[in-house]
Amino acid sequence: MKRSHFIKTISFSTIGMLVSSKLGFTKTTTMKDSIQKIRPLGFPWQTQDPFLFCAYHRDEYPTGNGTMGPHPEHLNGRNIGNDFTIKDGWRMYHGSTIPGFPYHPHRGFETITINKEGVVDHSDSLGAAGRFMAGDVQWMTAGKGVQHSEMFPLIHEDKDNTLEIFQIWLNLPKTSKMVEPHFKMLWKEDIPIIHHKDDNNKTTTIQLVAGKINETKALGSTPDSWAADPNHAVGVYTVKMEAGAKWVLPKTKSEATRSVYFYKGDTVELDGTTVKVDHMIELEAGAPINFNNGDTASYFLILEGVPIGEPVAKYGPFVMNTYEEIQEAMDDYQETQFGGWPWKKREVAHPKEKGRFALHADGREEVK
Repeated sequence: MKRSHFIKTISFSTIGMLVSSKLGFTKTTTMKDSIQKIRPLGFPWQTQDPFLFCAYHRDEYPTGNGTMGPHPEHLNGRNIGNDFTIKDGWRMYHGSTIPGFPYHPHRGFETITINKEGVVDHSDSLGAAGRFMAGDVQWMTAGKGVQHSEMFPLIHEDKDNTLEIFQIWLNLPKTSKMVEPHFKMLWKEDIPIIHHKDDNNKTTTIQLVAGKINETKALGSTPDSWAADPNHAVGVYTVKMEAGAKWVLPKTKSEATRSVYFYKGDTVELDGTTVKVDHMIELEAGAPINFNNGDTASYFLILEGVPIGEPVAKYGPFVMNTYEEIQEAMDDYQETQFGGWPWKKREVAHPKEKGRFALHADGREEVK
């Protein structure tokens, strides 16, 4: 495979005394040490070790055309095969007829895909497949190498097909980079949800994808994940706060990193610092953080964990410790295709009428 084609097929890498509304925050008092840094959100979102980056996708897809793609007139003027510019509220990404990411390789890290709205179809080089929807999470360890397809079929012909997902890349330590690939489904019925009521009866809702908040623990991760060891204090949470709600994010290990992504709403006050929407806030992990929401509902993603603390070498879909290992990954992929592609199409979408399911490489199937 030519390198240019290879690149095309890959998917989705002291503020304390500064006061500036242009940077998206203001202070009523001196900013506390618990607020370490505030920066605008970009695409993808920047992260801290042990995470690599986070891609947030919200696409307001129209009605489907009967074969789970947009109607032909909606494709006019798009750079089909590499459509990342929002037009009419959505993108095709690398998809040609159905939006999404046709098969592409990964090695050396994990993907955590949180679905808030819409449909995601998974297929991979191990013969595994699945469909997951709003509230579900897929956790995939790429390990020594896997190809997979992530498509967003427009299954509804009588209403819009809005999609909202996060895809978080969690690094693997050197000792785990060449483990066997594996994926796990965290179904919405099983994921712990906290509904916190404050003194004014305002609600904060927290979805625990990974980690622990007070006495509530998330489901387990994949077995070889950095998150599998509770000493690494990996936390992944989505949070919705009602207008005027108050909530305290408990402290975690002081050596952990902690990032809050404020992606929808207006303003929120964190330990006395007012932050505007569309900003990332890096926080001290060893202290509780007071959230005091503004006059509209606010939405956050929170990532935290003890850093792996190893060198990171990245090239597209490969994340290793050295660039020599990156070259080895590229050579291995071109030689083996990480097991090849057992599906008839590059863009695999499951039958429109099929519900939520996961077919694993060992033949085990979950149906929801």
